[in-house]
Amino acid sequence: MARYRGPKQKIARRFKEPIFGPSKALERKPYPPGQHGRGRRQKESEYAVQLKEKQKAKYTYGLLERQFRNLFEKASRKKGVTGENLLKFLEARLDNTVYRLGFARTRRQARQLVSHGHILVNDQVVNIPSYQLRPGDIVAVRPRSRRVPAIVESVQRSRRTYPWLEVDRDTMTGKFLDMPNREDIPENIREQLIVELYSK
Repeated sequence: MARYRGPKQKIARRFKEPIFGPSKALERKPYPPGQHGRGRRQKESEYAVQLKEKQKAKYTYGLLERQFRNLFEKASRKKGVTGENLLKFLEARLDNTVYRLGFARTRRQARQLVSHGHILVNDQVVNIPSYQLRPGDIVAVRPRSRRVPAIVESVQRSRRTYPWLEVDRDTMTGKFLDMPNREDIPENIREQLIVELYSK
């Protein structure tokens, strides 16, 4: 199963954002990683800015290049604004939805829960993190997995809600109501730059 396994804090410092969750490294070292992190020139080319935005989106949602490119092509074929379609497809992934529902503290943990068969979609075990949810799908923690400490702790800590999701924390079930609107997606991603990059 392909995924990024490298140092997380280095990536967070590169983009100056807590991509993998709260990061003390960003507070201690608010500049890019590497030998020349402090003295690096600030002026970036147009291509560099676009590439950086694409890389940020990839790391945020935990995809590798081929997966991300395929999703972009799918978004470009669909009617509507390509950049918004891309973000909607990313948000509709099963691992991301498990994270948004509060069943996992991070997207990495959500991916692992899905891969290990702890998550049901419409009462069927689905162990594919990239599974695309459709409006009306019911996502739930498998009954025998509801005592797993990591899941219990995540549900107890989670308080955030999203307009396109409905969640019942007592039964550890949620409903994917509809594709999210762009203004409801909290991620700080300038999707138009990604579209421009792939359109070259």
